[in-house]
Amino acid sequence: MRKIGTLVAMISIIGLFVATESFAQRGMRWRGSGAWGPGTQYGKMYDPKTVETISGEVVSVEQFTPKTGMCYGVHVMVKTDKETVSVHLGPGWYIENQDVKIEPKDRVDVRGSRIDFAGKQAIIASEVKKGDQVLRLRDENGFPVWSGWRRL
Repeated sequence: MRKIGTLVAMISIIGLFVATESFAQRGMRWRGSGAWGPGTQYGKMYDPKTVETISGEVVSVEQFTPKTGMCYGVHVMVKTDKETVSVHLGPGWYIENQDVKIEPKDRVDVRGSRIDFAGKQAIIASEVKKGDQVLRLRDENGFPVWSGWRRL
C-alpha cells in the first residue's frame, strides 16, 4: 500500500511539472516597444521641425530592422510625383494588429518627420490616411502611440 501511495505522489508531482511547463510561454518576453520607444536612438530621430505631408501610391510593404537589437518593423515604399520614399510605420507587432491595413497600390497621405536613414531620405510616419481610414502612429512630438500607456 505504501508503494502505491509513493507511486501516486510521484505521478502527481511529475504531472504538475508537465502541466506547468505546458502552460508557460517559454521564449516569450514582454515586448515593450522592442527599442521603438521615444527615448531610444531610433526614436530620437523623429524631429517635429521636419514634419511634412506627402501623398502617393504604396509600391511595397516590407519588414525591416532599423538598428541592431530592435524587433522588426514595417515600412512602405511610397511613390509620389517627385520621388519614391521609404516610410517607417512602426514595430511589426503593433502595425500587424491594427484595423487599417496598408497594401501595395493603396493611395495614401503620410504625415511624418523626414530623416536621413542609412544615407537615404526616409519618413518616420506619425499618421497615414487611406481613404477615410486613419492610422495614428505618433503624436505631434513623435511619441509613439504603442508606448502611450507608459507616459507619465
